Amino acid sequence: MLEIKNFSKVYKGGKKAVDHFNLTVKAGDIYGFIGHNGAGKSTMIKAIAGVLDFEEGEIFVDGHSVQKFPVECKKVIAYIPDNPDLYEHLTGIQYLNFISDIFKVGKEEREESIRKYGVLFEITSVLGDLISSYSHGMKQKLALISALIHKPKLLLLDEPFVGLDPKASLILKNTMHEICKQGSAIFFSTHVLDVAEKLCNKIAIIKDGKLIEAGDTETLIKNQSLESLYMKVAENEQ
Repeated sequence: MLEIKNFSKVYKGGKKAVDHFNLTVKAGDIYGFIGHNGAGKSTMIKAIAGVLDFEEGEIFVDGHSVQKFPVECKKVIAYIPDNPDLYEHLTGIQYLNFISDIFKVGKEEREESIRKYGVLFEITSVLGDLISSYSHGMKQKLALISALIHKPKLLLLDEPFVGLDPKASLILKNTMHEICKQGSAIFFSTHVLDVAEKLCNKIAIIKDGKLIEAGDTETLIKNQSLESLYMKVAENEQ
């Protein structure tokens, strides 16, 4: 579903945010992406989503090159940044219909999805309100629904649990399992190691732009916690 080959990103001034990164995410994977602030997580995710240019390496989504076939890739991707910007002059339902129109989701299909996820995330009653009146958590829920509405093959999430209450976090975890059972894949960054350990079947650890560890969660952590593994990896790399 996602293949990253020798990806590197250098910003102006010579700062190398990501250095020769290689990773494969298969259909059905819930892949946790872990690293310290500034490690390169957001840079990597933005490049996969097609919102950040790069000059070195290749990224393939569903068999298509992100650089050569950006529209084909974006058709099957849903991306939510760590602080999603929504059109606050729209109501919640107007925004969801706008996203549905972009991805050419039919009337019946979109209504079913909006009804389902609106109830799950408990925001049905405010979908007629302006987004500008929403709390941060409500905006996060709306962004999640907009990402799920076109049934993406690859869901890219940057710190998706920030701002969600415990119930919404549980609903999101269950939803992630549900869509991956249907053949989608999820690649998401998080600082919440306990969540990653319990939720993800695969884990990748990045430090200073370099991929340090990647693979099956159980194989990597063995008889320790993910937190212990991460601290050992961080100390060994220093």
